Amino acid sequence: MNNTTGVIFNIKKYALHDGPGIRTTVFFKGCPLNCWWCHNPEGLNPKPECIQGITWNYSSPNSQHDTIGRVVTDEDVLTEIKRDWIFYEQSNGGITISGGEPLMQPEFLSSLLKKCKLSIEASTTLDTSGYASWDTIEMVKEDVDLFLYDIKLINNNEHRKYTGVSNTQIINNIETLDNQTHNIIIRFPVIPGITDTPSNINQLCKWLQERSTINEIHLLPYHNIAKAKYYKLGLDYQLEDLETPSVEKLNVISSRFKEIGFKVKIGG
Repeated sequence: MNNTTGVIFNIKKYALHDGPGIRTTVFFKGCPLNCWWCHNPEGLNPKPECIQGITWNYSSPNSQHDTIGRVVTDEDVLTEIKRDWIFYEQSNGGITISGGEPLMQPEFLSSLLKKCKLSIEASTTLDTSGYASWDTIEMVKEDVDLFLYDIKLINNNEHRKYTGVSNTQIINNIETLDNQTHNIIIRFPVIPGITDTPSNINQLCKWLQERSTINEIHLLPYHNIAKAKYYKLGLDYQLEDLETPSVEKLNVISSRFKEIGFKVKIGG
């Protein structure tokens, strides 16, 4: 199998919140969405960026302190992944591909997933917004054991406002995956005043009740720890004064999803 190249901005080892077990999470660079609450703004631009005077504390070999992102081959990434194979085996863990949006680099993603399967038979998880053509998802889906699929807002106009894109393709893709009985966990970012409104929660519950195989949702509470990244990148941070949702609020939302028969986890 030939090598393919792509752009990543981090490889996180011993990850415990990006799928089952102990995992290595590979962060692809580039995202077509521009969510107001994005906690990885350094993953938005699809190209490596040189920003003077900034130290990015990423444990990526050969990275330069003033460079965000690097071009790698799938074999480069596989070599890193193999070093932690014993942890995956002992914990039922594996590999998670995140971002950014991995589906923006379909050939690189497909090749890396296949090599993970063939070389170390690793469990594979894809953390995605689902914003891509169905052809792209079809290219990779058979090599993905678990989809961590973000659903943010059901109302299309609100989705456009807060993410910059329509949710039509996102919804269509996950409904097709659901009909094909792929393993999917919903990830729902809890953003005060935006996604946690009664209207959005009710619409989401109604939509979830129509799914045939999806039965688990993870609530991802908003936090502002990425604020410093925005300033360093020269980007506007639109949620300056927003506070993390309270435990009480999260429990109310959790109860609502449990009422419709869903398994709920607070956190990734």
